[in-house]
Amino acid sequence: MTSSSGNIFMVVAPSGAGKSSLVNALLAEDPSLQLSISCTTRAPRPGEEAGKHYRFVTADEFLAMRDQNAMLEWAEVHGNFYGTPRDRIDQALGQGKDILLEIDWQGARQVREHYPQAVGIFILPPSIEALEMRLTNRGQDAPHVISRRLLAAGGEMSHVSECQYVIINQEFSTALLQLGQIVAATRLRYATQAARNADLFSQLGISKTPA
Repeated sequence: MTSSSGNIFMVVAPSGAGKSSLVNALLAEDPSLQLSISCTTRAPRPGEEAGKHYRFVTADEFLAMRDQNAMLEWAEVHGNFYGTPRDRIDQALGQGKDILLEIDWQGARQVREHYPQAVGIFILPPSIEALEMRLTNRGQDAPHVISRRLLAAGGEMSHVSECQYVIINQEFSTALLQLGQIVAATRLRYATQAARNADLFSQLGISKTPA
């Protein structure tokens, strides 16, 4: 971590565990956090705004960014490309800002190759039954899609050990509090405090490099 860098938080979870709801609530509570906006080649859905929900690009534009190593991570899903552009993340970190990525375990693994210091936070459901109920109650998927998501969840959750923190989302308010506590604790780490309070550390004769 350089003296001007911020923190990267990667929130990972299987579909239905409450990842998006927790991320949106945390962003509303902590405006200093910036959400990384992914690129996609799919068409905008009703209500989606360019630059807010996604950066909508053509397939040629996406592939050009990928080939120029401008993507931290990318994947092809159902014939469309999705990826995390690195320009705005590099800019935010260079300004000492904290950035949050809502991402899957494969993407998190790719991001960590570029930023080993990135903090991984895995959101787990309290049970498979609760996960199935949440997927059913949100009314977005047909039964066969829900079954496919539940099967995929097992494989996704097998990678939970790749994250430093695990939150069990049984009670939303408790999970949100814990998510905020992880962010707060990360900001208090030696390297982060030394980078953000360089003048004070110098005045106090404290090394900027931990022992």
